[in-house]
Amino acid sequence: MLHLTGRVLRGPGTGGDEDVASGLWVLGGRLTWTRPPGDHDVTEIDGWVVPGLVDAHCHIGLGPSGQVDAETAQEQARADRDAGALLLRDAGSPADTRWVAERDDLPRLVRAGRHVARTRRYLRGFAEEVEPPRLAEEVRRQARRGDGWVKVVGDWIDRDAGDLAPCWSREDLVAAADAAHAEGARITAHVFGAQALADVLAAGFDGVEHATAMGPDDVAVMAERGTAVVPTLVNIGTFPDIAARGEAKFPRYAEHMRRLHARRREAVALAHEAGVRVFAGTDAGSTLPHGILPEEVAELSRAGLGPAAALDAACWSARRWLGFPALEEGASADLLVLPEDPREDVGVLAAPSAVVLRGRQVARAGRRLAD
Repeated sequence: MLHLTGRVLRGPGTGGDEDVASGLWVLGGRLTWTRPPGDHDVTEIDGWVVPGLVDAHCHIGLGPSGQVDAETAQEQARADRDAGALLLRDAGSPADTRWVAERDDLPRLVRAGRHVARTRRYLRGFAEEVEPPRLAEEVRRQARRGDGWVKVVGDWIDRDAGDLAPCWSREDLVAAADAAHAEGARITAHVFGAQALADVLAAGFDGVEHATAMGPDDVAVMAERGTAVVPTLVNIGTFPDIAARGEAKFPRYAEHMRRLHARRREAVALAHEAGVRVFAGTDAGSTLPHGILPEEVAELSRAGLGPAAALDAACWSARRWLGFPALEEGASADLLVLPEDPREDVGVLAAPSAVVLRGRQVARAGRRLAD
């Protein structure tokens, strides 16, 4: 049995005080606010307690060249777990990672099937590539393959135009959204540029990934419709390098990517101030390593959310968005213990005192425990 003796942060909008002085217990992998009866060996852990964090955009089973083997996928999931990300939304992978759900030592995983992209308009080996007449059909197939999510690649470089350009017509995207919703799934889109973003929003998508070109009109629509955004700022931080590599052949594209990078924080601030739901995601697993969610939370804080809202973007609100409980009576004991109040400085997320998954300590003071 674990006894969490520090202050427990229940989160905004819970209907009670955010801080509870002490009294959270863990027995049989479950949380309770009342000490369980009987004699138990008790381990006490002191510190600030928050729910396990959520990486709302990562890729398990995917590497820079496409699908990776199961051992590598396992290490990706463990890296996220040890960094405190105990709930992952996989935003597209060529690997069948349903086996992760059978593992008690790995984070909970919500899968989006495989990316759906236009032929030769995305990274090789990542996506199921189709032409417009087959988009809705493929969205249906990937919705059935995932856990209630499907993702479409909305724009990418058009080599003939030498710049970012939409991959689909607005009508194609409406059909895709209708297909996903008919399957009971939510649909999201990878979008960098302004035109594709406008089309995706008009088509009624439930979420947008990156959305780096967000402007006042876009965020007004998103706030009104409840469209969520996962900005992946640690990924957008790589845009200058991408621009430099492509500049000789595609100078317009390179300049466009630099402009998007320069206003990345302004775009996130606009969304937050308009009341758009912003969630933390890293895009780890393509070119970025896993286990970097604390860096993304820090980026969101710097982008205008501030520490408390940035923490919420990876914590209580993110769990509700994906349909998972936080620190509630009877819930699975998935939590972090931190040395200081993370609402004052999210930097403490980078060095948790303990990580508890399903009631078992899996990491302590930055050290992985035996799996």
